[in-house]
Amino acid sequence: MALDIATFDLNRIGADFIDNPHPTLHALRAQAPLHRNADGSAYLTRYADVVKVYASRDMLSDKTEEFGRKFGQCPLQRHHTTSLIFNDPPYHTVVRKLIAGAFTPRRLAEFEPLIAGIVDRLLDRVADLGDLDLIDDFAKVLPTEIISLMLGIPPEYRARLRGYSIAILGALDPVVSPARMAAGNAAVEEFSAILNDLINHRRANPDGAGPGEVLDGLIHGEHDGRRLTQEELIQNCIFLLNAGHETTTSLVGNSIGLLLDHPDQLRLLQGEPGLIAGAVEECLRVESPLQIGNRLAGEDIVLTDGVLPRGTYIHTSIGAANRDPDQFPDPDRFDIRRSPNRHIAFITGIHVCLGASLARVEGRIAIGRLIQRFPHLAQTGARVRLPLARFRGYTAFPVRVA
Repeated sequence: MALDIATFDLNRIGADFIDNPHPTLHALRAQAPLHRNADGSAYLTRYADVVKVYASRDMLSDKTEEFGRKFGQCPLQRHHTTSLIFNDPPYHTVVRKLIAGAFTPRRLAEFEPLIAGIVDRLLDRVADLGDLDLIDDFAKVLPTEIISLMLGIPPEYRARLRGYSIAILGALDPVVSPARMAAGNAAVEEFSAILNDLINHRRANPDGAGPGEVLDGLIHGEHDGRRLTQEELIQNCIFLLNAGHETTTSLVGNSIGLLLDHPDQLRLLQGEPGLIAGAVEECLRVESPLQIGNRLAGEDIVLTDGVLPRGTYIHTSIGAANRDPDQFPDPDRFDIRRSPNRHIAFITGIHVCLGASLARVEGRIAIGRLIQRFPHLAQTGARVRLPLARFRGYTAFPVRVA
């Protein structure tokens, strides 16, 4: 049965769309690539349009007014209007330069053996378990350990991190229930209090940083004489958690799901481990952890099928753009040898993901070592999708490694 694209509204999507958005996205891209939702916002599904929006300096990320309407005065509003991702230059430029020191090539070279050590320890535990949940027992633990190293978070707090991340990011969905809003506000408050204490402790003990920790650099870093305030430090540390945690968890979970669903590609990768970099890129394209981005049109913008006037709130479908046949031949085919593969899982333009290189390193090490060490990895039960439209991943994924 044909989809009724005319009545589609991103603000009224249900579980079917979250479970498998691709038929709807294909139909939108073919029939209404510049789709208007009932509230007047635009939903873009063509690769060329999404890239043009991200590349334009006239498309704004600042969400002060939007989040003021959506959240009111609350911790979520404070967080999302202070952190890097939802701001524009000059604030964005300053904060990005201050945070970028955590992701230099030198830092990444330091992180790689730390990541490999964490992965190997986790795989030892996986081997002992035999039957496990890929998400709870592996995929979410990896970024938890890495972000904890980066921010100096003590072990007793680490189990809470994914819950904080999901609660805060979940409030960015097009429609948010009062319960989800309350959970997001509580997560911001609790994590802010923890970070406030950690930052104060590091200020008082500047020589106590562990391997891979970047908190000291964030505290004392300067750009044109400007340092981050305590509130900016706290909210941008939360941003680092959110940016690096849920997306890495979903990258690992989605990738293993795709490989198990395509055993020919799994065998190819196991036989040729050198293909892991391309495999990670294809997994990022086919099942992008971030599915929907947003911009506000600061000026009129001419797109493929029309003009969006200044003031339009724009939803960019990364999931649809990454399966656009005008950019990716046979776009629904999962091909770890695909080249070129100019996906936009990490967005593009001035807001391109700061941690993209780190995420790629994590993905290559975690996925590559998992499938090599456990060649008979098998799913043992139903996977459960993360109940969010903006982010795509799993909350449960039972497997056996023996």
